[in-house]
Amino acid sequence: MIYHLYILKCADKTLYTGITTDLKRRIIEHNSGKLGARYTRSRRPVKLVYSRRFRNRSAASREEARIKSLKRVHKLELINKNRVD
Repeated sequence: MIYHLYILKCADKTLYTGITTDLKRRIIEHNSGKLGARYTRSRRPVKLVYSRRFRNRSAASREEARIKSLKRVHKLELINKNRVD
């Protein structure tokens, strides 16, 4: 199973990082309904600005934790180097 690590830019310009097995479905969940993360529910709409694929959950989770520990400026550098449009 493929896991996707992703970063969303929220309407208030904050960043949200997560992992999923179905990226398209997860973005829809973040932008509608009750299935989106509590953090993003009050910051809609969200836009996908970064994604990366992993072969297993463990590797995706490790990278998610690493990215979450970065300062905002470093997250923005990562996003700008690997832009999703």
